[in-house]
Amino acid sequence: MLEDDFGREVSGVRVSLTDRCNFDCVYCHNEGLGDTRGPMDAQDDEMTADEVVRFLEVVSEFGVGKVKFTGGEPMLRGDLEEIIERTPDSMEVSLTTNGTFLPGRAEALKEAGLERVNVSQDALDPDAFAEITQSGAYDKVIEGVEAALDAGLDPVKLNMVVFEHTAGYVEGMVDHVAENPGLQLQLIEYMPELTGRPEWNIDIERVHNWLEEKADRVETRDMHNRRRYYVGEGMVEIVDPVENPHFCANCHRVRVTHEGYLKGCLNRNDDLRSMGEMTRDEIRETFRETVANRVPYYGEYMVKEGDEWVVNDEYIDAPVTTS
Repeated sequence: MLEDDFGREVSGVRVSLTDRCNFDCVYCHNEGLGDTRGPMDAQDDEMTADEVVRFLEVVSEFGVGKVKFTGGEPMLRGDLEEIIERTPDSMEVSLTTNGTFLPGRAEALKEAGLERVNVSQDALDPDAFAEITQSGAYDKVIEGVEAALDAGLDPVKLNMVVFEHTAGYVEGMVDHVAENPGLQLQLIEYMPELTGRPEWNIDIERVHNWLEEKADRVETRDMHNRRRYYVGEGMVEIVDPVENPHFCANCHRVRVTHEGYLKGCLNRNDDLRSMGEMTRDEIRETFRETVANRVPYYGEYMVKEGDEWVVNDEYIDAPVTTS
């Protein structure tokens, strides 16, 4: 397994299959690619199924054991089932989706080899959901969650971005998963540096403190030093990467854009590396380069000066090295 200079082994990859989406969520950062929101036409530059599978086969040689397919909305890919079925058997396969296409496809995805699914759901109220997602698909999302549970893709993890528009719905969502076995909740810290709306930010520590009091028990995962709160039948986890050196110090993933670029960090777009024409040798070389040049975003790429995080010039336009 490859590791960077900070001792972080790369054990997983996140592969964006498309930047197209049938939602227009107001907070979307599209895997760190900037503001590319909204329903979009099919793109000629999306990786083909063969290219995705070839990449996964190569990185499996380096001991990468997990892949999460993302987007955009990855279920806009009609060949998603084929891609999952062809993914190396050694890899655990998960999916992040808005859930609208799970009805009618969840069972086939499970049969193809999908093991887990994250469904974006930012509110239980249909009107609030429509305002945040700019869609009228609330009922279809609820149906998609049920379809995933029926197909055996449990526990289904609900993703909820916590910011000004959604903060008032957190308590209701926590109660929802507490009362429904098979559901978990992932509260995701809003990332203003990627969305450009800092005025929507809230103090995520307030949510931690509230859950600390509400939970029946609390545990801390080694990965990212992340806390899990057990409430009733459900589990709630907070993903809080903003200004969090612990999170970055424990990052074990490399990302792949829908166009076939490797990136070592969600927050950066100055580290993109093309895999060329997708030959296996080019993929191996580019993967090695990407891992060798990974640095923790907070604590190395960004360093604290007083109360402010500033860019460490050492990592700007740094030469590419290989290991």
